[in-house]
Amino acid sequence: MSSLVQSVDWLAIAPPTLAAVVGLVVLVADLFIGEEKKAVLGWVSVAGLAASALLLLPLKDGDRATFCLTGDAHACSYTADRFTLVIQFLVLGGALLAALLSVTALKDANKDLPEGEFWFLLLSSAAGAALLPASRDLATLIVALEVASLPAFALVGIKRGDKKSSEAALKFFLSSVTATAVSLMGVSFLYATTGSLYLTQIADKIQHVDGQFHTLAQAGVVLTLVGFAFKTAAVPFHFWVPDTYVGAPLPVAAYLSVVGKAVGFSGLILVTVVALPSYGDVWGPALAALAALTMTVGNVGALRQQATRAYSAVRLLAWSSVGQAGYLLVPIASAAYSKDADKAIGSTVAYALMYAVVNLGAFAVAALVARTSPLNRISDYRGLYARSPLSALILGFFLLCLAGLPPGIIGLFAKVTVFAAAVDAGLGWLAVIMAVNVVIALFYYLQWTTLLFRAPEGEPEKHRVPAPLTAAIALTAVLGIALSGAPQLVLRFSATGLF
Repeated sequence: MSSLVQSVDWLAIAPPTLAAVVGLVVLVADLFIGEEKKAVLGWVSVAGLAASALLLLPLKDGDRATFCLTGDAHACSYTADRFTLVIQFLVLGGALLAALLSVTALKDANKDLPEGEFWFLLLSSAAGAALLPASRDLATLIVALEVASLPAFALVGIKRGDKKSSEAALKFFLSSVTATAVSLMGVSFLYATTGSLYLTQIADKIQHVDGQFHTLAQAGVVLTLVGFAFKTAAVPFHFWVPDTYVGAPLPVAAYLSVVGKAVGFSGLILVTVVALPSYGDVWGPALAALAALTMTVGNVGALRQQATRAYSAVRLLAWSSVGQAGYLLVPIASAAYSKDADKAIGSTVAYALMYAVVNLGAFAVAALVARTSPLNRISDYRGLYARSPLSALILGFFLLCLAGLPPGIIGLFAKVTVFAAAVDAGLGWLAVIMAVNVVIALFYYLQWTTLLFRAPEGEPEKHRVPAPLTAAIALTAVLGIALSGAPQLVLRFSATGLF
């Protein structure tokens, strides 16, 4: 039997490891720091996430792998390849922006949110999310998924004495645990039929499964996908999203909308394209149907939001994120039919990068509006241009990016890339459904955008924007504008190199 003992490549595992270490430091430091100095913990966490992201730079020149079987250099538990680094950049960058939003949110909460626990949970979840795209065996993949998820449950319900927050956390937790249990059953079926947990070995061995085990292998494929479909908020595993986003602190909702999705999609890609390419006839049609259903239900749900309903702005962003998940699923489904699966997966990664920038930016402006309008209704955004011209212009730009309209060129470019992936794979029907959904989404995005520039009701009040919130809005705006000027950079950067 091959030995599992091997030296560790510390540089390869440095980004998620540093985030986890900083989380532990913050948790211990919280015990010794007085209430008046708790804000320091936030800035230590922001610095830790920034340092973790910077540790990706030394890894960009080549593939590195560690925790490999000594008898098989290709069977590794952790691989820092191009795909890993791009997703880790997305995860750590998204967590950093959510942390900047959280610095202001914790200050405004006036001790309703426990700071030490909050930062520990955020950093722990970010460490798990950064570990997942590097995982190359099913055990590590599931552990990383749970390390990213369990702190997120606590973050959703962290508001003291808030029934809405507790209910959202419970719904999120129960539905996620069920999905994870189903996924673990699928993993056990795959292990039973192949005798391995390593993705590369599964890809090879599952092609030679005996006829009597073929049905068991197919069941394992479907059940394994369920847990990741839940994380991506694919319909019908989406029902937790609106209530969870509304009940969670706004920075946590922003974190879940981007980092939570990155976790789900990277896991889905690794399980389907890397471990189970020979079962494309099983997961390809399933993901294509999920994509069509998800984008349709998400956009119709967003369309039905009433402007005067409490938290309607957050609910619209939640339903919109479900619709966007449908677009993200299209290239993964296309990979089952395409001759160039790497290019199809690159389209998903490119779209995820665009979505991360503009959605975090939209949540940042929503956090700004929530400081004066805690109910965060869409109608509260009426006349935002009169109160804060720059914030209104930036939010309008982000909404146009999500809609795929100029000047949000990066949004249009990303949608065309996903559309092309479906057409190239021969999924014309899915491309047509996507086109119809883009038109539906135009209506509610444009409706919100026009509201920003309408005459305000009453005298507009101007408020000072805190520095961390300003930094988050400015950073996302600069990235969005830069990428709209040179959208080809996203596709070049997101080339995954999985094969």
